[in-house]
Amino acid sequence: MSRFLLVVPPLTGHVAPLRAVAAELLRRGHDVAWCGPEPTTSELTRAGRVYAAGDALEFAVERRPEGLRGFAALKFLWERYLVPLADAMVPGVERAAAAFRPDVVVADQQAFAGALVASRRGLPWATSASTSTELGDPLGAMPKIAAWVGRLQEDLRTRHKVSCGDLRFSPDLVLAFTTVSLTGPIADAGAVRFVGPALAPAPPVGFSWDRLDGRPLVLATLGTANAALGRRFLAECVDALAGMPEVQGLVVDACGELLSEEVLIVRRIPQVEVVRKAAAVICHGGHNTVSETLASGLPLVIAPIRDDQSMLAQQVEAAGAGLRLRFDRVKAADIRGTVTEVLTEPAYAAAAARVRASFEAAGGVVAAADHLESLPR
Repeated sequence: MSRFLLVVPPLTGHVAPLRAVAAELLRRGHDVAWCGPEPTTSELTRAGRVYAAGDALEFAVERRPEGLRGFAALKFLWERYLVPLADAMVPGVERAAAAFRPDVVVADQQAFAGALVASRRGLPWATSASTSTELGDPLGAMPKIAAWVGRLQEDLRTRHKVSCGDLRFSPDLVLAFTTVSLTGPIADAGAVRFVGPALAPAPPVGFSWDRLDGRPLVLATLGTANAALGRRFLAECVDALAGMPEVQGLVVDACGELLSEEVLIVRRIPQVEVVRKAAAVICHGGHNTVSETLASGLPLVIAPIRDDQSMLAQQVEAAGAGLRLRFDRVKAADIRGTVTEVLTEPAYAAAAARVRASFEAAGGVVAAADHLESLPR
C-alpha cells in the first residue's frame, strides 16, 4: 500500500478528474488524502481526509474582474492568482506532508505548492494536467512573455528554497486527461502520459426526465463559474433554440433569470447523464464539459470566455468535432446557424466519434492509477 497526497486549487474543473483517480487508488487499497484551500476542497472532494492549505475565499473565481482578455488575463492569472495561491498553500502542504507522510505527491498543474513541497522533501511527484493548455507550449511563440513567466517561477522557487525546474511539469509523471486525437501532436511529450478523461460521478441532481419530448436535444451550458458573466450569451441561446422547432433546447441558467415557452430552462442538471441523451452541446469550452461531450461522441459549439477555453475550442475545431463562436458578440442567428451545421453535417459527429474512441483506448482512471503506482519510490 502507498500513500498519495493530492494537492489541488479550489477549482471544480481541476478537482474533478482527481476525484475519479482517488476512488480508483482507494479501490486498490492505497491510502489517499487531499490538501487544498478550505472549505472548498472538502466540498469538492467530498473526502474524509482533507488537510487545509489556505483560505478558499481569498482565491474564489468570482473575485476575478470580468472582461479580462489576452495578456491582461494571463498577467492577472499569474500575478494575482497562481503565485499568491502557491505562497498561501505551502505552509498547509508542509503540515500535510509531515502528518500524512506520503509516498507520492500528486499536484494539480495550478497548485504549485504541491510541487514545491515535494521537491523540497525529495518526494516523487506527479502533475495532474486537468486541461491540455500548457502541454503544447502556448507561449513558445512569445519569448518575452515566456521569460516573464519563467522569472515569476524562479522568484517563487527562491522564496521557498527549492531548485527544481518548471513547477507545471513533474520530471517523473504528467497525467494528461486528454488524448493526442484532441490536442494534436506534442513536440516534446517527455513525462506526459495521455490517459483520456477521468469522469467522476457528480452529486445527485434532481431532473424531470419526462420533460424531454423525444426531439434531438441541444444542451447549452456555461459551467459552474460563468453564470453571471454568461447572461447575455445564454439569452441568445434561448432565442436561437426557440427558433429551431426541429430540436428541443435545454439551457442551464444558474441565475434563474431566463424564461421561455419553447425552450426548457433549468438551474441545474445531472450533466453527464443529460449529455448522453443529447445530440449536440453548446458550451464555453471548459475542459470537463468538452470531455464529457466528446466522451459521448457528440459535436460541440464552443464560445470560449477566458483561460484555456480558447485553446480547447481551437483543438475541437482542428479535430473537426465542432465549431467556435465569439462569446461577446454572437447573436441568436449565429448560434442557430452553427448548431444547424454541426447537426446536419455528418463530418462533425464522425470526428467526435474518433475522439471518443481515442478516449476509450487511453484507459482513463485505470491508466492514471497504473502510472501513479509505477512512480519511482
